[in-house]
Amino acid sequence: MAVAINSAAKAGEWIKSRVGSVKDLSTKYSPQDLVTDVDKGAETMIRKLILTHFPDHDILGEEGVAPGAEASAAAVTAAKKSEYLWIIDPVDGTTNFVQGFPFFCVSIALAYKGEVIIGVIYDPMRDEMFVAEKGKGAYMHGNPTRVSKEALLADSVIAIGFNPDREVAAPINLKGITALADRARSLRAGGSAALHLAYVAAGRLSGYYEVNLNAWDTAAGALLVTESGGIVTDTAGNPYDIGVRNLIASNGKIQQQLLDVVSAAGATGL
Repeated sequence: MAVAINSAAKAGEWIKSRVGSVKDLSTKYSPQDLVTDVDKGAETMIRKLILTHFPDHDILGEEGVAPGAEASAAAVTAAKKSEYLWIIDPVDGTTNFVQGFPFFCVSIALAYKGEVIIGVIYDPMRDEMFVAEKGKGAYMHGNPTRVSKEALLADSVIAIGFNPDREVAAPINLKGITALADRARSLRAGGSAALHLAYVAAGRLSGYYEVNLNAWDTAAGALLVTESGGIVTDTAGNPYDIGVRNLIASNGKIQQQLLDVVSAAGATGL
């Protein structure tokens, strides 16, 4: 946990110092899927910090995997064989970072034999460090985080995402978004899957839905949610694991309602 927190804090501090000064901007899977020199530099920094302490551990990082859903899924399948696997997203919310929109974070998780046991999400713009350890709860700056108490979807604010895969994932997401817009109190699209999950854990959002996510988007945040009393599943209601790409997370009380709406809309992505 100490290494995860230290790595997130140091990378986050450097990322914050680079806001507004991106020198190398390029795209990956689609014109909407951005990567910068800061993403690459932050991942290198985190890798070095982790391997200094744990040279025998494996690392699955976003910038070390080829673009596209198939490559991501294959990388996760291979990584599941690792005993200790660090799963890192150096900048979750790169488009926000590039625009100067202050909603992005560093996400670091540690899985043991495929099960996430540590999750850290750091928002450098707000200096908020969300941490969770399996079986020991979740915290933000030492204060326990708890999910919200809404029991009805109609009373809930739900996070959604506009996936950069515009050919396959985006149309499915839009079906779910349209259906949820009629049922929820309101929707929010912040542009960072990891921070959406952290906000569900902290009770700032009641739930979150998106298809075609990656392990580095969700691993740390999923642990935060469950350790805060919430539930994370795939869009069919199966338990979360690092291979889940189509995700619904909530305070638990509205989980089945979310699942039902997304299923009825044909928006599970499965």
